[in-house]
Amino acid sequence: MDGAPAAEAGLAPVLRALARPAPASSDHDLTPGAQTPAGLVLRPAAVLVAVQPGPTGPEVLLTRRSARLRHHPGQIAFPGGKLDPGDAGPVAAALREAREEIGLDPAGVQLLGTLNPHETVTGFAVTPVVGWLGKPCRPRLDRAEVDEAFAVPLAHLADPGRYRVERRSWRGHWRNYYVVPWGPYYIWGATARILHGLAGRMDR
Repeated sequence: MDGAPAAEAGLAPVLRALARPAPASSDHDLTPGAQTPAGLVLRPAAVLVAVQPGPTGPEVLLTRRSARLRHHPGQIAFPGGKLDPGDAGPVAAALREAREEIGLDPAGVQLLGTLNPHETVTGFAVTPVVGWLGKPCRPRLDRAEVDEAFAVPLAHLADPGRYRVERRSWRGHWRNYYVVPWGPYYIWGATARILHGLAGRMDR
């Protein structure tokens, strides 16, 4: 694979974070009394937390979902989606989705590890798969799913002080969630919660 080894590319804090135990992650964490409905079977999904070299250090690759999508249009997300029957597991699903959404070649991804599955309010158990790209991604977007791909400095996302808690009404109930803005991008919800969890482990 092209590029410096991950441990020599400013990723030592990420590698240490991945080696540390972590608590469960959920969209319900910040909302007192919120919990998964009894009997709900969570659907498995996976996302790729792709870290790549940038001009000032490692960056995290994110996407802006198509405004034409029925679910979560225009929101900031990691490449990813639900597991298909042909996927060997979360890693395979995350890499497949990244290829489909932004044209990322799986051969260019060095797997660093996975985070605890994140439970979403919409009923998914999302496994974040962390990978290092030897060189910056040159995205080829599937315009049916993605309007834009962009990168955010890892140093920004790794700083717990960059996050704040906001709330909004969802299905008649107020729910709290993390936000980590970057320029014109409003990164929130499950994406921000996953990044906040990684930042907390890097900060220890």
